Amino acid sequence: MLASLLMLIALLCAGVLIPVPYAEMSPGPTYNTLGEHNGECVLQISGRKNCETAGGHLNMTTVRVTGSEYRMNLVEAVYGWLAHDDVVVPHSTLYPDDKTPDQVDQQNAEEFTQSQESAKVAALRALKKPVTAHVIVGAVQKGAPAQGKLHAGDVIKSVDGTAVREPDDVAKLVTKHKPGQKVAFSVVPAKDVAAAEKRGKQPTGEERVTITTAKADQGRSRAIVGIQAGVDYTFPFRIDIKLADVGGPSAGLMFALGIVDRLSSGDLTGGKYIAGTGTIDDKGTVGPIGGIEMKTIGARDAGARYFLTPKENCAAAAKDVPGGLRLVKVHTIDDALKALEKIRKGDTAGLPKCTTG
Repeated sequence: MLASLLMLIALLCAGVLIPVPYAEMSPGPTYNTLGEHNGECVLQISGRKNCETAGGHLNMTTVRVTGSEYRMNLVEAVYGWLAHDDVVVPHSTLYPDDKTPDQVDQQNAEEFTQSQESAKVAALRALKKPVTAHVIVGAVQKGAPAQGKLHAGDVIKSVDGTAVREPDDVAKLVTKHKPGQKVAFSVVPAKDVAAAEKRGKQPTGEERVTITTAKADQGRSRAIVGIQAGVDYTFPFRIDIKLADVGGPSAGLMFALGIVDRLSSGDLTGGKYIAGTGTIDDKGTVGPIGGIEMKTIGARDAGARYFLTPKENCAAAAKDVPGGLRLVKVHTIDDALKALEKIRKGDTAGLPKCTTG
């Protein structure tokens, strides 16, 4: 008996002391996009109504994960596997081996920022409000010919006198040159764009920038200037999203719906407690996210009764629906708005359902 007891103690000590290559995911907090966080409105729109909600909720959901430097021990991993509300996954799932923790955090921050911009565009387009698109300098490669001449955020109006309307137009026009030849950009500097946005105006004041092209890497003869083109938008009024310590793109749908509510005369929720998740693109298409099981649990625990679920996540979410929560399948922002109308009117029989099939 003494030998068995000593062996058990040794095994328990080993389980506590030996790290294992796993991380844990659990339900995180939810945030009402119609309400306040840390004393200020989550959504702030110039000249529009404040964030008094009359009891309605459009909550975005999150997943809490263990930190990149934290290493679970065997006992914690076994407990996590047995717990219903937690999920244990390989550490590399959350923190890939080819990226540093800082790079992972930076990527999450960039995705969160991009989700906000896409949400603004999708919401305004759903309301038929004007949105002006601009081709911009998204990034400048270090040591490239464009470094110091073009800057992230510069609006590209034309290349060699030819107007650009899509990011791909820039590369096509640059590669018409041979390495060593000059290419002329007409741009509105990023600082002028920012100043115009503060005034609610369209950016003006073009500048001509001439850059000598270089040869692409790997010995190819293609000409480059070393920039990555992207798209930015000018809105008819200023929209700010105030929510810190959240990353990733999965709040896009709920941000978009919150903006629609703020810009509408009525109340999208009808006073109901609704949560959801999903990425969103500029056209209003809702995309899948990770950790759907954790997010539905977090939504139910916060008080939600309806959960807007991306179509691609429906099968996984429907396998274990938290009690008292109803999953509503959506694929576009229009789907979500139609579902909210049914919920608001109490006509819930026809809501699109999530199934395991």
